[in-house]
Amino acid sequence: MQKILPGSGPQGQAIIDRDRVSLSPSYKREYPLVVDHAQGSELWDLDGKRYIDFMAGVAVLNVGHRHPYVVEKVREQMELFWHICLSDFYYPQAVELAEQLQAIAPMDDTLVYFGNTGTEAVEAAIKLAIYHTGRSKFIGFLGAFHGRTIGSLSFTASKTVQRANYHSALEVHHVPYPNPYRPLLAIQDGQNYGDAVASYIEKELFQTILSPHDIAGILIEPILGEGGYIVPSEGFFGRLRELCDRFGILLIVDEIQSGIARSGKWWAIEHENIEPDIICFAKGVGSGLPVGGIVARKDLMTWVPGSHGSTFGGNPLAITAASATLEVIEREDLLTQAKEKGSYIMDALAELQVRHPSIGDIRGRGLMIGMEFVKDKRTKERATGLRNSIIQRAFEQGLLLLPCGVNSIRMTPALNISQEMIEEGLRLFDQVLADSERMMASE
Repeated sequence: MQKILPGSGPQGQAIIDRDRVSLSPSYKREYPLVVDHAQGSELWDLDGKRYIDFMAGVAVLNVGHRHPYVVEKVREQMELFWHICLSDFYYPQAVELAEQLQAIAPMDDTLVYFGNTGTEAVEAAIKLAIYHTGRSKFIGFLGAFHGRTIGSLSFTASKTVQRANYHSALEVHHVPYPNPYRPLLAIQDGQNYGDAVASYIEKELFQTILSPHDIAGILIEPILGEGGYIVPSEGFFGRLRELCDRFGILLIVDEIQSGIARSGKWWAIEHENIEPDIICFAKGVGSGLPVGGIVARKDLMTWVPGSHGSTFGGNPLAITAASATLEVIEREDLLTQAKEKGSYIMDALAELQVRHPSIGDIRGRGLMIGMEFVKDKRTKERATGLRNSIIQRAFEQGLLLLPCGVNSIRMTPALNISQEMIEEGLRLFDQVLADSERMMASE
């Protein structure tokens, strides 16, 4: 007898049963959602149940499901052609998107490389850093997620299951992310935690096991994503940039989840007022079609023809969707909407925090918002079971959320989600949070 999953209807359950005997068990599903169709910030399952989407396909659908302008442009492109290998030939759509990305890059004089996914973007950045510097060692951060292919997996450090049974392909030295809520390093009186982490790299790592002159790059998320939606301690990136400049290390920022207006700026690194050397992008740029890549300073792209490429990278349909997505963000002023709606949600969550003792921390920028749940605000003991209960109950009540970190929940709705839908979603969240707290208290 098949196990019936809470919240799944009969038609959805039938697909889940077939899924179990046909698809890889490596896919991790958060809850039994079987999608039929979606539009904007709403989604319906096979049994006709409606959901408010506060996850946007893991921060991919920044302009919502099936934005009419994106659909129109992709349909037009389908009438022309939908594949010709960018590694071998030319087409205007790729040039146009590259120019759009150059125009919004936080550094001047850049070039663009196109792949298909976030992990491919990271792989391209790794290869470029090694190719250009002639060095082979890197620094990464605890809690980071950069992908699951072998090179990017060497940097990923968010869950042991992602790395179990795999050997690292690269020599990557991981250091604590500058998380002000849960500092791992000792802090001296009056010291900023970001300074503590930077000092650890410079005065401990560089003095003991790793020469800075052997490091090709430092790879970091401007806002830690999978690891808990953590905003770094103020000033940390300035110290990191200075270290990179001093020792000829490339600063590579993974904007795969935080980029394309998600944080209220085109790139989350812009909040730090520093310029990276390489930006990795994917997710939100293509509105769900597979496109990713890197934007790098032109003087770094010294690799020669054939040294890197992709059969499907820069696919014309995906490129067209990405160009249309960037146009929508500008036309609808979604940068401003992300800031204003993000502030509204953060304020609403702060009010909930007063009434719900389990909310230990609220953090984020724009519509990249995280909440950490604890059993006790003083000890900060993690409330992972409560977090999981909230997500499951929210699904059953028609609100789609996702976890991050050990005990956190992320909210990443589309940047153009309506105010009415935000309020409806927050009401549902308040309700399921109260129900979950009562349930956990009674156990």
